[in-house]
Amino acid sequence: MRNRAVDLVIFDCDGVLVDSEPISVAVLLEVIAEDGVKISPEEGYRIFLGRSLKTIVETIAADYGLVITSDHVTEIRQRLFERFRRDLQPTPGIAEALAALKVPFCVASSSQVERIELSLGVTGLLESFGANVYSSTMVRNGKPAPDLFLHAARAMGVEPARCAVVEDSPAGIEAAGRAGMHVLAYLGGSHVGPADLRRRVEAMSPDLVFDRMALLPSLIDRLSPGESFG
Repeated sequence: MRNRAVDLVIFDCDGVLVDSEPISVAVLLEVIAEDGVKISPEEGYRIFLGRSLKTIVETIAADYGLVITSDHVTEIRQRLFERFRRDLQPTPGIAEALAALKVPFCVASSSQVERIELSLGVTGLLESFGANVYSSTMVRNGKPAPDLFLHAARAMGVEPARCAVVEDSPAGIEAAGRAGMHVLAYLGGSHVGPADLRRRVEAMSPDLVFDRMALLPSLIDRLSPGESFG
C-alpha cells in the first residue's frame, strides 16, 4: 500500500463548511452603511472575504475613514448571530464528506471561537469537530499569514507538509501555501459568483480547484507524497 500524503485535513469554516459569506457581508455592509459608508456587495467580498474582524476593522478605518467602535462590533455580532440561527445552512454534501474522510480533520477560521461554534452548532456539524476548533484569535497574525494553519497543525501533531487545507478565500489560499501545505480551493459556495472568486482563485494556482464537496474524500485519497494537482 502506498504511503499517504495527507494525515490531516484543515477546513476553513465560512464558505467551506457553512454557507455564511452572503449573510456575513450583508450584515457588515448594513451596519457601516448606517454610518454613511456605502460599499457594494462585490467590493465588500473583495475586501473582507477570509479576513479576521481585526483586519476588517483596520481596513474600514484606513480606506473609508470610519472608526469601528465596540458598539459597532456588538451590533454586528448581534445581527449576525441572529441571522445565523435563523438562516445559516451547511455546505451541501459536507456532512457526508466528513463522515467519509479517512484521516483526522479540524477547522481553522478567521472568526472567533464563539462564532465558529455557533456556525457549526446550528448546522449540525459541531459534533464532528469536537475540540478541534482553531481561531485567528489564537495567533499573532491572521490570514494571509500562515500562523493559524501552522498552529492548527502543531496542535493536531501533524507536519505542515502532510496537511491539506480546504479554503475558499484568496487570503486563506495564500496562508495555506505559505504554510507549506496542500491547497484545495473549494468554489461551490453561493458567494463565489458575486465575489468573482473563480478568476481570483485560479490565478493563484492552488493545487486543486473543485466545486462539489462530495468529491473531497476521493481527492484526498488520490494525493500521493510530493504530488500536486496545480
